[in-house]
Amino acid sequence: MGSASVGSAGAGGRASVGGPGRAPVGAGTASVGGRAAVGGRAAVGGASVPGGGGRASVARAAVRPVDPAAGGGAGPDGPGGNGKKGSAAKILNKAAKKRRRANILTAAAAVLVIMAGGGVVVGTWFFDGVDLPAPKTENQMNVITDSKGQTLAKDGTDLIVVPQAQTNKYVQFAVAAAEDKNFYTHNGIDMKGIVRAAWNNFTNGAQQGASTITQQYARHAADLKDISYNRKLREAVIARKLESEYDKNTIMEFYLNYIYLGEGRYGIEAAAQGYFGKSVLTPLDNKNAITPEEAAVLASIIKQPEPDSITGHKGFDPNVNLPDAKDRWEYTMKNMLEMKWISPEQYAARKYPKVKGKSTSACKTCADGKPVGMIMRHVKAELAEMNISADDYQRGGLRITTTIDPVVQKAAEEAGSRNSKTSPLYKRDKKYQSAVIGIEPDSGRVLGYYGGDNPAGLDYGSYMNGDGTGFSGSGQPPGSTFKIYTLAAGLREDISFKTTWDGTKKKIDGTEISNAGGDPGKICGGKIKYCDLETATIQSYNFPFYQIAEGIGVEKVVEAARDAGIKHIFNNDNKVVDLTKTDAADWKKNFGLEIGFGQYNISPLEHAQGVSTIVNGGVRQEAHFIKTVKRIDQSTGKPVALKSEKRTGKQVFPPDQMANLEGVMAKIPDHAKNVLRNGRESIAKSGTWEFNDGKNKTAGSGDTWFVGGIPQLAATVWVGGSSGKFEMKEKDGGEMFGSGTPAQIWEDFINAVTKAKDMKKETFPTPVDTGNKDSELATGQEPPPPPPVVPPTPENNGNAICTLFPEQCQNGQPTGNTGNQDNGNNNGGIQFPGTTNNGINNGQNDDDDDDGDG
Repeated sequence: MGSASVGSAGAGGRASVGGPGRAPVGAGTASVGGRAAVGGRAAVGGASVPGGGGRASVARAAVRPVDPAAGGGAGPDGPGGNGKKGSAAKILNKAAKKRRRANILTAAAAVLVIMAGGGVVVGTWFFDGVDLPAPKTENQMNVITDSKGQTLAKDGTDLIVVPQAQTNKYVQFAVAAAEDKNFYTHNGIDMKGIVRAAWNNFTNGAQQGASTITQQYARHAADLKDISYNRKLREAVIARKLESEYDKNTIMEFYLNYIYLGEGRYGIEAAAQGYFGKSVLTPLDNKNAITPEEAAVLASIIKQPEPDSITGHKGFDPNVNLPDAKDRWEYTMKNMLEMKWISPEQYAARKYPKVKGKSTSACKTCADGKPVGMIMRHVKAELAEMNISADDYQRGGLRITTTIDPVVQKAAEEAGSRNSKTSPLYKRDKKYQSAVIGIEPDSGRVLGYYGGDNPAGLDYGSYMNGDGTGFSGSGQPPGSTFKIYTLAAGLREDISFKTTWDGTKKKIDGTEISNAGGDPGKICGGKIKYCDLETATIQSYNFPFYQIAEGIGVEKVVEAARDAGIKHIFNNDNKVVDLTKTDAADWKKNFGLEIGFGQYNISPLEHAQGVSTIVNGGVRQEAHFIKTVKRIDQSTGKPVALKSEKRTGKQVFPPDQMANLEGVMAKIPDHAKNVLRNGRESIAKSGTWEFNDGKNKTAGSGDTWFVGGIPQLAATVWVGGSSGKFEMKEKDGGEMFGSGTPAQIWEDFINAVTKAKDMKKETFPTPVDTGNKDSELATGQEPPPPPPVVPPTPENNGNAICTLFPEQCQNGQPTGNTGNQDNGNNNGGIQFPGTTNNGINNGQNDDDDDDGDG
């Protein structure tokens, strides 16, 4: 069966364990020689040898030289911490002897277990065969906040790594008192525990797992799960190597940052915050510092943080089992007194502290289950763009401050959600859906983002997948709101708002350009053949924009959209075209001239970026959701800067041309009857895309938009179908257009923000007339000459109306109704060509949205 003998060793002598093997312990090594013939196979720590002739050895255990000034390691500021006990030589000799004894005992324990194992273990080179694992990197909690520091999300393990040097000393003493009161004086292993494990294995007794703090961390670092003599030996070997490699304070830091303390909390800092609302990093002289009594509560939980379904014991969480938690607390406090880590006076005055109860609900500001949670996918996408990988995110410890302003976010949700009593969509059928996006123009920060009520569902604001990659939809056609890019492109080509355009011209395929069924005789006040671009923009006619795209080229329109911030457009086959990775040739293949008035799908978020560029005078600031990213420095426990937003705007359109465009867009809110509170100046553009019933017949509106903003806030609103297109109606049953519900949402959103934030009234630059009114690209015909001036005659009595329109007069007096008409517009009862009887242009439906489907 083989034999083994354990020799003796002096400070500088040799010790051999069994047979011919010799180990010079004084030289810092210990080996176990000898042979043991055992049938079959056996493994300790993963080593396996065939039966018959195996060699078992306990390998080198390095004896680390002791710094004479290092002290006795009694803990942070603890008794004996100065280490001044005699000469350096004596300290070194004493420490060396102590370490040699520990190594010999460990080796002896290994042999004991080998013998007790009844032939299971043949041979394992313990100290060489068991590697010292690197300090384990603990995955920490990532915390995502809004711009004001309110928590939006906590993602990952509830663990906050803290440095030992700054950790409350009472916490460290309490943990040692509860788990291993001799931690600061022993060599890392519990010989009694090892022998007990061996004996229990030999006698088939109950397996036990009691260990020193060092052994507990060794088990964690090496991922040792089972409770057996095998694990005990590996644990002991690793513990000895840890003690040789690291000082006590470092090992305590490792331990404090991994232990589980119940209620989902890992590490001492998360526990301190959870149970007491305090930090272990708060200095002792601060009134909010952890007290010895509180430290003992935390430490007492470690032994069993949760109920055990096998034994029935409820554990030591005071929120679950207060009586036993108090008993354990008394044990810990008594050990703290015994080890002189607290004074007799502190012990005598002890009182069990008040513990925060279990949280019954999620934090009020957290995004989980709320519309604001939709931004998390955008945060992850931006982290990837910042070269922060998924593994980096999983590692945790990130503190991510988003751009979301809680005031703006609240306003976006209340204006856009069907669940909001103040929303124009309140209690509408669930098939109605909106997206509301607010961007700060001069920074690109997304201040408010509503893309749906279910943060795990479809993101109607961007159609981005939940994991932050790719698209889960193909966007929506922007209709006339896309014309702002066509105008920007036209202004670049020296087209003036004074140019005129012919609405009777047909498309290149011979079909008519749709203007939502507007009466050709009334369009542009009867001037359809020479309609000026400004009027066409305000009234939202389509034909000038088709003709501009035809004149300057599709690629120029797409280029302007890309420069403003549109990155993706979907063609008629729903294939996404990445404008940042394609060129003019690709664009001409994928898009027709209908691009000029918004036929092709885009995402509301990218449209919001483009709108923000226009509002910002042609300076593009990239829309983004992250302000800063910091990571907790494990050496200090403080966050350090990792990444931050880039705010280097680019002037993509000339300022004078943007002032010209903004001057025209400033007339649209008033035209759409969406004037902001306190007469605040704004610019806007409405848009509608018709619903096609699938039989090539249009039936009302399918997508509706209202975009624009004020100098401090660019706002984009889309209203459409939540799960497919349908004919949308207003609450009164009328057809929905962009200047209806979407415009009201837009108005409510901006008004709520300006009121809540008491925003200063700012104005846009003074309009500048740019471009050539006689541009050769314009298609308008020459207007007819003005009617001749008819001199007064006895027949017309000098009446001006009868002079201009004699057919409307009889005996020198106008015929028809007389007196004041609706809205106070007195026109003498005469209906002028192209007008209604109240003097308002009637060549357009009430909400002035004449968007065709191309």
